[in-house]
Amino acid sequence: MPKSVSLSNNNGRRPVAYKNEPFLDSPDGRSLRILSEYLEPLSHFRDEKIRDTIVFFGSARITETGPMAKYYEDARTLARLFTDWSDHLENATNRFVVCSGGGPGIMEAANRGASEAGGKTIGLNIGLPFEQLPNPYITPELSFEFHYFFMRKFWFAYLAKALVIFPGGFGTMDELFEILTLVQTRKLEKKIVILLYGTSYWSEVINFDAMVKHGTISPEDLRLFDRADDPPQALEILKDKLTRYYLQKEPPTNEAAQAPEIAKSRV
Repeated sequence: MPKSVSLSNNNGRRPVAYKNEPFLDSPDGRSLRILSEYLEPLSHFRDEKIRDTIVFFGSARITETGPMAKYYEDARTLARLFTDWSDHLENATNRFVVCSGGGPGIMEAANRGASEAGGKTIGLNIGLPFEQLPNPYITPELSFEFHYFFMRKFWFAYLAKALVIFPGGFGTMDELFEILTLVQTRKLEKKIVILLYGTSYWSEVINFDAMVKHGTISPEDLRLFDRADDPPQALEILKDKLTRYYLQKEPPTNEAAQAPEIAKSRV
């Protein structure tokens, strides 16, 4: 049942439903809270004229000075180089904007690199028990806070034209495999670039060849993603594929020729 509402300060009348905070916070208001996590970011993306994104995933535990600091610096460098490239495209207004999970580690590095190049940069943060706070490099108008993981993951996928997956743990793998599954099963209708960064790490923690050997994936599934080990190599892969998929002139019926505006994006 919805929580009771005091009527004493409202001339004996109940507040209208959309101002009834106890109701909105109740189990009965859950569908409205979920819808809000779709509509509120949508409004901001439209206001900021964000057309599409490149999403950086990776561990929040990789720091600028820790044992895996190389990956922090590489993410920062790649985001800076990529943003400089995308900002100089013809009709480049807010194309391929760098987006991260909004927290520390690789997420911070990506937002930091993009901001150093003078670009807008997006952070999709989520409330966690250990208080993940937004990093300071996110464009303020594009810093979002989510309660529901699935709505946050929706926004990762909805605008993304490319994913760059740096070394990470459970969360990074969850995000990687969800997108791989959507592409493999053709539930993701657009072309999307998936780039695993750090061959030695990913080869050690995920044995894709063993999956092929045991028949749990097809050999063709290994072509769903690329690999890179340094920022220039990663940048060339991204530039080449994004140019072929989204920047070259194609017949109107081709998926790559579809208008990239947010209203026409779909998962």
